[in-house]
Amino acid sequence: MKTVGIIGGGQLGLMIAEQARELGVRTISLDPAPDAPAFRVCDDHIVAAYDDAAALEELCRRSDAVTYEFENVPGEILIPLCEKYNIPQGYKPLYDSQDRLREKTNARDHGLRTPGFAAVDDEASLRAAVKELGLPAVLKTRTLGYDGHGQLVLKTEADIERALPLLAVPCILEEFVRFDFEASIVMVADAERVVSFPVGRNIHRDGILDLCIVPAETDPQVLERMKAESERFMRDCGYRGILAIEYFIRGGEIYFNEMAPRPHNSGHYTIEGSTTNQFRELVRYLVGEPLQEPRPVAPTVMKNILGQDLGAAEKVAAENLPGVYVHLYGKTECRPKRKMGHITFVGMTAGEYERDWAARFV
Repeated sequence: MKTVGIIGGGQLGLMIAEQARELGVRTISLDPAPDAPAFRVCDDHIVAAYDDAAALEELCRRSDAVTYEFENVPGEILIPLCEKYNIPQGYKPLYDSQDRLREKTNARDHGLRTPGFAAVDDEASLRAAVKELGLPAVLKTRTLGYDGHGQLVLKTEADIERALPLLAVPCILEEFVRFDFEASIVMVADAERVVSFPVGRNIHRDGILDLCIVPAETDPQVLERMKAESERFMRDCGYRGILAIEYFIRGGEIYFNEMAPRPHNSGHYTIEGSTTNQFRELVRYLVGEPLQEPRPVAPTVMKNILGQDLGAAEKVAAENLPGVYVHLYGKTECRPKRKMGHITFVGMTAGEYERDWAARFV
């Protein structure tokens, strides 16, 4: 029986481990939190910091293949491990995604359309970038930002002064795209092929993903172009394993926003809404099994459950309704805006969700 090591023990690690178990694959995860959600499902675990070189080495020694469930694994430790152990995705997609300037430059250089952008390190370079790109624009920290953290929309000259504290770290200024909606695609690639999951339309609340609607309701040619360009990009970059890309859609235009070389929040719907799912195909890739082409099961809505939604989600779980799948991650501390779970509604459209369910999560 093969063993997959997972750097990180959050909800993504939990769902990787659940799918690995169904495929007869053992898992061991490393996380600094002794109550990490993945530990409940993994066959073994290591409690250690992500920069604990000895603990990471132990994880690699005890695993046939190793993956990561979040982007901020320290590169100076992971790179030498990639040379000694089987970390099939390698370090490159992680490295390319860890810095927004590097990420946007890489996407542009490999043929994807991006919003205009410029590096910003101080007030002078910020003002120069604003002059070049115009307002409104979005100022973001280059590293460690997620779920809307580490960014600020600049609408007027007065906002430049307000943004200066953000410049304590290197930043990037991006053109503000007045998009119709955001969409994302999740892909898994091995040496032979790339499989893609149906594109989802993403709806955010307070900078955090709230709903993912599948299929994304837009021009089918736009979706087909997104799929083709994403798969070509993945191949051209030499990436293998899993990759999620978020795009802004404006009319027939597609703008690269960001990518993640791990399972993605917008892909959680695939567990029940697709014939196979993002976690299962990642495990198949890691252990060298042939990938399966996913097919949609039915129109699907995925609802993120944050701390403030947990009570409502528990009530939904108790109702045990057909086509309604409640996933609670078992995190011991519940707080507002923390991701505590998700609910997948299979056989439901966005309109039906708004009519019958939205009011339960206010």
